[in-house]
Amino acid sequence: MTEDDKFQRMIRSQKFLDRIPHMGAIGLQLVDFAPGAVTVRLPYSLDLVGNPDTGVLAGGAISAVLDNVCGSAVVARVEKSDAFATLDLRIDYMRPAEPGLDVFAYAECYKVTRLIAFVRGFAYHDDKAKPIANATATFMFTGQGKLAQATES
Repeated sequence: MTEDDKFQRMIRSQKFLDRIPHMGAIGLQLVDFAPGAVTVRLPYSLDLVGNPDTGVLAGGAISAVLDNVCGSAVVARVEKSDAFATLDLRIDYMRPAEPGLDVFAYAECYKVTRLIAFVRGFAYHDDKAKPIANATATFMFTGQGKLAQATES
């Protein structure tokens, strides 16, 4: 088994998220991993509440989850591992998360060029048609070129 095969096996498991310390700390769970798309679940936790009077999760927790799921979608899209960094992340909050409910986040990497990956995603509770927040992100590949050889799609 090659190193890239081992990497592909690892990223399709919970081990992938557990390797990111702040994602492990908030209990992020992998729900689905498909080519170019990832869904995760953030269990509701009183530790993540931004307003104790309402029980609403902090926006920063949702932002962190969206950044992570968008990056994970890039990993799900490319065939080989390479370093990349968030170049731009825009999150539009549409409504507060409901107290007591888990938050799901979905992201799709819809285009990869030689240096940039483009992603869109959203956070929701049970209904994808009622998003809590929408996200658009771009990521820049910073590694030594495994992905620099990727074909544009």
